[in-house]
Amino acid sequence: MPVVNLAETTFGFFIPSVTLMGPGCAKEVGPKAKELGAKKALLVTDAGLMKMGVADTIAGYVKDAGVDVVIYPGAEPNPTDKNVHDGVKVFQDNGCDFIVSLGGGSSHDCAKGIGLVTAGGGHIRDYEGVNKSTVPMTPLVAINTTAGTASEMTRFCIITNTDTHVKMAIVDWRVTPLIAVDDPVLMLGKPPALTAATGMDALTHAVEAYVSTIATPITDACAEKAIRLIAEWLRPAVALGANIAARDAMCYAQYLAGMAFNNASLGYVHAMAHQLGGFYNLPHGVCNAILLPAVCDYNMIACPDRFADIADFMGVPTEGLSVTEAAAAGIEAIRELSASIGIPAGLTELNVKEEDLKTMAENAQKDACMLTNPRSATLDQVISIYKAAM
Repeated sequence: MPVVNLAETTFGFFIPSVTLMGPGCAKEVGPKAKELGAKKALLVTDAGLMKMGVADTIAGYVKDAGVDVVIYPGAEPNPTDKNVHDGVKVFQDNGCDFIVSLGGGSSHDCAKGIGLVTAGGGHIRDYEGVNKSTVPMTPLVAINTTAGTASEMTRFCIITNTDTHVKMAIVDWRVTPLIAVDDPVLMLGKPPALTAATGMDALTHAVEAYVSTIATPITDACAEKAIRLIAEWLRPAVALGANIAARDAMCYAQYLAGMAFNNASLGYVHAMAHQLGGFYNLPHGVCNAILLPAVCDYNMIACPDRFADIADFMGVPTEGLSVTEAAAAGIEAIRELSASIGIPAGLTELNVKEEDLKTMAENAQKDACMLTNPRSATLDQVISIYKAAM
């Protein structure tokens, strides 16, 4: 078990009030918004979903329920403070009183940022850290189109500071959406590379939560089931995007992983991946996938029994192996899964430069996610982990 004495520690458990899951459930978003008192909603999404017509479809569901809609398609990958405040202006100029987010983590995080500022004022940078808000966020319904970030159900919001190019981690129970929507139908058209990256993001959430220093029996149960589902269903989802059974299973897997890390937090994989995303604007899921085995190798001596468990969850036969051997086999299974679905082998393939590693490592040491990593690390050790992932 983790180093925290659960008998002497109190924990919160944070999830949305309601979650809708299963094929076609996105059609219920309009009536739910109406029930929550919405009169005019800001639909926060990205340019791709706008171009594909998905945003208009969701807007139609909302309008059919008698709620007016304004679409803001300004959520960029790795959303910035500028994206947030551009959205705040659209919200205020149009007299909105409600927010619907549509997309993956970028859309949801951008919407959360808009919700914080429209409710509490100030600048989104004022909310960096833990529980900095003082009033309830503008009501938010989050509709997922990828199976990875779990941002549709978490209290995490990651926004890039455009001055420093560092990702700000906002961890606040008030940014948890009121309603999360995970409809696998909305994920059927996603390309293999995106499916792979988001799936590995979900696996990273589950693994980091399972070895977190504040893991609990509840988060352990969520993380275990998530890892088992991902080990079984991620390859089929990547292989055939129209496989509705695989898409549905990955919806549950990423949500369970979200339940785990939303309450047990994360570790150095995310602390380091945030720097890659802010510094180079790289895809978050890919960065996590590449860093995960390297960080696991570093962490293994802190909790080998936990990594041995992960081997079992990944379907690795461990009979006859020592705990250390089983732990190593579990980490190797993560590497094999990542390679089998086309994740790049190292950061060098993403054009990461060795001369930038020290700066990113310094910033990673300030990231809130590192606080629950099972093994502490010096600056030089973080740099070494980056080098191991190159």
